[in-house]
Amino acid sequence: MTVSLRTLTTALDAAALGDLAPATASDLLLSGTDPLCWLRHGEGLIGFGEAACFGGTGPNRFVDAEQWWKELLAGAVVVDPVKVPGTGAMAFGSFAFSKTSAHKSVLIVPELVLGSRDGLFWLTQLTTDGKAPTAESAHALLRRFLSGHGDGTVPAPSPAGTVRTGALTEEEWKLSVAAGVHAIGHGGLEKVVLARDVLVTFEEPIERISILQRLVALYGECWTYGVRGLVGATPEMLIKVDGTTAQARVLAGTLDREDEPAGAVGFAASVLGGSAKQRQEHDFAVRSLTRQLAPFSKDLSFPAEPFILELPNVWHLASDVSAELADTDGHLPTSLALVEALHPTAAVCGTPRETAGKLILELERMDRGPYAGPVGWLDGAGNGEWGIALRGGVLETPRTARLYAGAGIVEASDPDAELAETWAKFRPMLQALGLHR
Repeated sequence: MTVSLRTLTTALDAAALGDLAPATASDLLLSGTDPLCWLRHGEGLIGFGEAACFGGTGPNRFVDAEQWWKELLAGAVVVDPVKVPGTGAMAFGSFAFSKTSAHKSVLIVPELVLGSRDGLFWLTQLTTDGKAPTAESAHALLRRFLSGHGDGTVPAPSPAGTVRTGALTEEEWKLSVAAGVHAIGHGGLEKVVLARDVLVTFEEPIERISILQRLVALYGECWTYGVRGLVGATPEMLIKVDGTTAQARVLAGTLDREDEPAGAVGFAASVLGGSAKQRQEHDFAVRSLTRQLAPFSKDLSFPAEPFILELPNVWHLASDVSAELADTDGHLPTSLALVEALHPTAAVCGTPRETAGKLILELERMDRGPYAGPVGWLDGAGNGEWGIALRGGVLETPRTARLYAGAGIVEASDPDAELAETWAKFRPMLQALGLHR
């Protein structure tokens, strides 16, 4: 690799930015430049431009990306007095769900990163042209990227569009669900997650900024992500690495909130917690993740009972898993190494995952692309946050977006109920696009 990476991180001087100084990191989604983004509760990382990029496909996409990143870091000159996860050398990433996918998995090193964590703001400039970044050049670059900074209003969504089914019609997809139930009943498979797509078409260009800003505003409990054309707000954390600690949030078991009754949270706890089907689906997902994470951990913990995660569109059964990472020959596993080991979990594939993966290819009749694949960021110290690319879609052309949603199929699954669940999961992106079903 001939690229020479140089980075400079400085604590953000709000006074020097004047009226561009943000109250929260998410405020900068109102800028005129489409950013790379990873935001939750108003904090996170926003990237501008592309200084370097890895792209790959196939079964070795994670290994190849890790090798590319290590080679880039080997000759890097990193100046980082801030030293928190996400500072210094970093990259945003998105990986295809399947090793058979034609969709390119990417790591993108931005030219500039604005970060926010626990009230601290920082700015990182990253160069690959041999020039050493300075605090002055970083601030000047930020001003350039924010030259279209608006008046604080959320951009309006694109004019009304049309929604049509993608690879399968609703009836065809329900037949696939029935086939999945049949396969489970014949043994060798406990759960399979089946997804479907819809294509949204507009007469006018889609405003990517509008999608991200609306997701941030409506789904603050989720991680809003944007990596090129992939956008969404995921409630599920595949893995977060902060030093020697790893955390994950596992979701499986869903209840639509569209017609919620009074005493809604208690109702959700009763319906989800009291459903053998929903509890079985959740248990498969937790066992899948902990089994894959255990070899990398010296201490692993998760609650005996899931909690109810309340989102604007649905309730989920959720479990937070934490682990103290074990070192091997003095080295801790990086976040990307853990991504490779954990993906795909039972929450987005099934149990056992090899059998479920083969059935997915047969029954879905589509390439998931980056849907349900890992999306997030990593830094040079091995830290990172990688969500599962759910509640999102891909902006395929300036006027079309392909949205994805899936459902966990177990032996007790009903095709009509599973179809309704997918529409509940489409809702965040439909809302962000200004559409209603």
